[in-house]
Amino acid sequence: MIRPFQGMVPKIGHRVFVADSALLLGDVSLGDEASIWFNCVIRGDVNWIRIGARTNIQDACCLHVTNGKWPLLIEDEVSIAHNVMLHGCTIRKGALIGMSTTIMDGAEIGEGCLVAAGSFIREGFKAPPHSLVAGWPATVKGPLNEKQRDLVASVWTRYVRYKEGYFKDGWPIAEAPVIDAPQPGFAEGHPFP
Repeated sequence: MIRPFQGMVPKIGHRVFVADSALLLGDVSLGDEASIWFNCVIRGDVNWIRIGARTNIQDACCLHVTNGKWPLLIEDEVSIAHNVMLHGCTIRKGALIGMSTTIMDGAEIGEGCLVAAGSFIREGFKAPPHSLVAGWPATVKGPLNEKQRDLVASVWTRYVRYKEGYFKDGWPIAEAPVIDAPQPGFAEGHPFP
């Protein structure tokens, strides 16, 4: 379901897949070839969410923001695995976030990183590019080896193929809703002070 919120309408790129049980709401932008899978919630109500091209948000993920302070940025070719919670953080290009991970406000995961399944990334944590991050709370374990780099690079490409398979099977390409006019009464595009 793709829904406007108080005049803020999700923006959808070219050939984007959004499963019918997912919810996109408000100030959310999806880049070309992105895919949002079943039972995801992406709620851009009190700040913005930007999801890059060829990025996949897998089943049962929850993405949100902090009012007036922490938006959510996910760059191109990122894979967010099943049941991940992202809140007001930044995920750089080509990263892979493992299943059931939580990443908190102000954290930044560097380009090409691998975050191990079940990790907890505390507020303000910074992971350098191409590193392995793991633990509860997470720490940087070191640089990725060749096998890990190959894994990280392979997931987003598979998900671009997966979504194309759904299109071939008759699933619709996502489109943003049309609304008559923006709602008055909110500052800088967000309804809450």
